[in-house]
Amino acid sequence: MSAESPLLSVKDLKALDKATGKPFSAIVLVRRLTTKTASNGNPFLSVELGDRGGSFSCTIFSDSPAHDVLRAGGEGSVARIEGRIDHYQGRLSPRIQNATTVTEEELAGLPGAMENLVELPPEDADAMWHELQGFIDFIPHDETRMATRSVFDEIGEAFRVGSAAVTMHHAYRHGLLEHTLHMARACKALLPLYPQVDPSLAMAGILLHDTGKVVEYEGTLTTRRSRKGILQGHVVLGYAIVRKAGLKARMDPERLERLEHVILSHQGEPEWGAAVYAATPEAVFVSMIDNLDARMGMVQRALRQAAEGEEFTERIPGLNTQLLTRPLP
Repeated sequence: MSAESPLLSVKDLKALDKATGKPFSAIVLVRRLTTKTASNGNPFLSVELGDRGGSFSCTIFSDSPAHDVLRAGGEGSVARIEGRIDHYQGRLSPRIQNATTVTEEELAGLPGAMENLVELPPEDADAMWHELQGFIDFIPHDETRMATRSVFDEIGEAFRVGSAAVTMHHAYRHGLLEHTLHMARACKALLPLYPQVDPSLAMAGILLHDTGKVVEYEGTLTTRRSRKGILQGHVVLGYAIVRKAGLKARMDPERLERLEHVILSHQGEPEWGAAVYAATPEAVFVSMIDNLDARMGMVQRALRQAAEGEEFTERIPGLNTQLLTRPLP
């Protein structure tokens, strides 16, 4: 394969769906890497590789020159790969033949390479952060607003930059900010329909519900769960952050307990990570808006990353289906 092969993006590769066997070169992030053992006892790698336009999974066996390079680099590393287009069960799964690690210095010397690797939301991060501050000010109850402001004074930069997930929804830089802001917009629009929901607890609950993720996740180019994230999870971590801020702001015990309950129950179901089921109007309200935006975030991302000309996206695990891409005429 020629060393002068043009570098293709993941979107470019997915557009070559009828080009099985075609050689290619690309610079990608190693998003996931797992060592497994085949039935014959030989090790192989199951890897997810990607850039800002999407990702794909493939298998790399131990006799491939790429095997040791990718394993040594590990998750979060950047690699230049060479291979040939292939598919598995209708999805891009290329045969990787060679790989070389790309250092940060080398990456900086490739125009546009870093920007192509790091996925970002379509909205400007600074504008989103400014809008979020306005939603904090929207909270009518003084102590609840003070507690919310205290949390963001402490974790602001990590929250502004962080991802909302490892893979499922808003799983990219500034994704946590985007997800929370979209929920706050929905909250403000829906509150007039539900007078049983306390506006201060609802808005504070939405702004604070995922704050534990600044501790649960770590990484710069890719996102992975931290030690505390694995051992405790963002629901428990967020509860601790909110309780500390609520006590500092001298929230009355009843109101603080209800705010804590929103954090503990927002995942909806225990199998999804909730500590308890939502048992107050505000907790039900926040949990439903969270689920709505998580799913619509998957929709928005899938449409952004859809291969041009394709009627349907690849199957989206979080939605258990493919998604129709063509808009109404």
